Amino acid sequence: MIVLCVGGVLRAAPQGRAQNGEPLPTLKLDTGEEIFQAACIGCHGPDAKGQPLAVLGFEPPATFPDFTDCNGSTRERRVDWRAVIHEGGKAARGFSEIMPSFAEALTSEQIDKVTAYLRTRCPEPEWPLGEMNFPRALFTEKAFPEDEWVFTSSSSLSGHKSMGNQIIYEKRFGVRNQIEIGVPFGFARTRTDWAGGVGDLIGGYKRVLMSRSDTGSIFSVQGEVAIPTGNYDRDLGSGTAIFETFGSFGQLLPRQSFIQAQFGAELPTDTEKAPRAVYLHTAFGKSIAQNDGFGRLWTPIVEMIADRELESGQRTNWDVVPQFQVTLSTRQHVRVNVGIRQPINNRDDRSTQLVFYALWDFFDGGLREGW
Repeated sequence: MIVLCVGGVLRAAPQGRAQNGEPLPTLKLDTGEEIFQAACIGCHGPDAKGQPLAVLGFEPPATFPDFTDCNGSTRERRVDWRAVIHEGGKAARGFSEIMPSFAEALTSEQIDKVTAYLRTRCPEPEWPLGEMNFPRALFTEKAFPEDEWVFTSSSSLSGHKSMGNQIIYEKRFGVRNQIEIGVPFGFARTRTDWAGGVGDLIGGYKRVLMSRSDTGSIFSVQGEVAIPTGNYDRDLGSGTAIFETFGSFGQLLPRQSFIQAQFGAELPTDTEKAPRAVYLHTAFGKSIAQNDGFGRLWTPIVEMIADRELESGQRTNWDVVPQFQVTLSTRQHVRVNVGIRQPINNRDDRSTQLVFYALWDFFDGGLREGW
């Protein structure tokens, strides 16, 4: 049998013979490159940059990939590429229907080979790979640079009634850099009413120092400054500028499990208004995918949080935060996470909190796309 590529899909056809009677050579599908040349060049081109429009014969979608563009090709996990090849673009990740399913044409091993080959099309190994882009925890900062909008909210379930919110904008630039802007705003219960307003604005810069695909490890450092724009008298701001510096580490574990850690310090310019403090956040989670690994992603996570003010007589506060993240969109670029922050010790002045976020990875498409 000879395997043919017809309309972007591999088909089986009876093996023919040349004019001299000799059998025609069978098309090889042993390596990822051979599979790509047989099944994919009709649309994606021999160089993986995409065929010219005149060759395609149809108008390509806006999300048509160039696998040599490291900025796009390194962000996704290999399992996402595998899902698109196996299930088809629309069914797997809400992309174009033009991308067909190869589930009946390629074996699982062949799909793995061609995804590994596509990963090599990026000529710059410095780019962190999507395998290190672990699900975001509620408090532990990720090491991977992102393009995201995030809305976070926390509400006290005991003691003084209050609600703290923040809108976060994260923008990746270059190979390993990210800027971050945060706008907090909150509400608190007074004797007669609720009062609220904008808090201290936050700006930050992240830099990936180490990313290793062979070990599944990533490490970044980040610096932030909180500008005292909030009302100090109404507990909406600290009343002083606070500089924060921290490191973030992520480690891929077997079976789509991961561990993340963040350790840092808060350094106010006026210690009379805000104390210096150090902290350690750790998160352990495991992602579970529906539909044989290709569908919606469910990720239970447990965080442990420790923080301590650097003043005489202060004790370390310990909290545990069980939580659950789920992808909402087929493309997995819109997600929510909800959890409970429970104090373990020093409970007199610290209440249990309901914590939530919703995020949109805008690099992967518009908010209304990919559903």
